[in-house]
Amino acid sequence: MDLESRWEKALKFTEIVRPRIQPLLTFAATDLPYVFLAESAVNTGDTVVRKGHVVVEKPAILLPSDFPQFLGFQAENQPEFNADFVANYLLVRGVRFPSLKYQNVTDSLDVWEGKLSQAAEHHSRLLEQQENTATGLVLGPEDCLPLSLLIYVCSAVSKSADNDLKRLLERFRRGESP
Repeated sequence: MDLESRWEKALKFTEIVRPRIQPLLTFAATDLPYVFLAESAVNTGDTVVRKGHVVVEKPAILLPSDFPQFLGFQAENQPEFNADFVANYLLVRGVRFPSLKYQNVTDSLDVWEGKLSQAAEHHSRLLEQQENTATGLVLGPEDCLPLSLLIYVCSAVSKSADNDLKRLLERFRRGESP
């Protein structure tokens, strides 16, 4: 499946069941933990559970605008599906990410013996019981994992934009550098 088809599939089927409540940090790296659930392509009726996090941080060097760095977003068994190709693909289609560094790290991979809807209910309740406002719960196609995660990150970044702007203006008024 080509990138265009995967992108359309990810847009259609990615669902952020439980978004991150906490805003991103304006002046420091932010850890975006997630639980990603997908119907198993191997065992029909089971759910693949990936837990991980995406670190959003300022790059060590100044980057030109609209030049994000994506690390750890490669699709399995798809060498042509690399982060630079995806970034260019999204840029051409008007999807813009701030020029930050986005690094995905998968912490665990498990199989839930049950349907996707049951796994989603279970993990949603678990996050609620833990009062976990930092972790997002994302559903999506297993073969679109990197794109579904980018949709999750983009959602979190866009929700923090107003807060970030306010903090930047506060620093500017106080004469501090960002």
